[in-house]
Amino acid sequence: MAHDIDSLDSIGVVGAGTMGSGIAQVAAVAGYDVVMRDIEQEYVDKGFETIEGSLNKLVERDSLSAEEAEAAQDRVSGTTELADLADVDLVIEAAVENLEIKQDIFADLDELVNDDAILATNTSTLSITTIASATERQDAVVGIHFMNPVPIMKGVEIVVGERTADEVVQLAHDFSEDLGKETWESDDKPGFVTNRILMPWINEGVRAFDEGVAIKADIDSGMKLGTNVPMGPLELADHIGLDICLHATETLHEELGDRYKPAYLLKRKVEAGDLGKKTGRGFYEYD
Repeated sequence: MAHDIDSLDSIGVVGAGTMGSGIAQVAAVAGYDVVMRDIEQEYVDKGFETIEGSLNKLVERDSLSAEEAEAAQDRVSGTTELADLADVDLVIEAAVENLEIKQDIFADLDELVNDDAILATNTSTLSITTIASATERQDAVVGIHFMNPVPIMKGVEIVVGERTADEVVQLAHDFSEDLGKETWESDDKPGFVTNRILMPWINEGVRAFDEGVAIKADIDSGMKLGTNVPMGPLELADHIGLDICLHATETLHEELGDRYKPAYLLKRKVEAGDLGKKTGRGFYEYD
């Protein structure tokens, strides 16, 4: 089978969390049949709840008709068995940001799926090449890095591993654009484009607050009004999750040295369990 957009009918998504359920949703809305897999049924059920809630909001905003939303839901099936992804044309892995876990998943998928299936990862910082090395199809492994929240954000980062075939890279672009997204391309360097630049920006915002440069509201206001970004660094960190920001920054620090050293206050906040919006408290407090 040629690796082109016409060859894709069914999509597998590994992980039913925030990113996985979002990816499953946009693929289903675009007309693909989707198999969404997670390790526990409760996670799969939660993923379906997230998809239903997100689709309902799109209907309320007149971005989608009720019929389109219902049809999209019907295109997504859930499972706890990785083997249920055996016949899909493209798998997108959206599991936790842990290299060993991702390599284990890719090794298993490599054994399970058809020889001509493509394996993609939604990783935000980890090496595509290293993940691909767990497989016998390194040429068919690519990074398709969606932005959060997936149904709303227009951008998708396509990351090219050392052995990723040109036609697989093109397919990743075409598939993402078929979902209504816009793409950019990155080589397989730590953090790619987005997080290599975003994480030190957030980290420096945390450091500036910790060192008393300004109160947190003025740090965020200064960056919003001064650079026209929709959120300042502390506000954005809360929305992403401080634990996720810390993990990404630690990965970049390990790979690229002291210019990416995590701010002390970022580590302290994570240790205290103040992870941002999802826990009700980060740099700000949330109802």
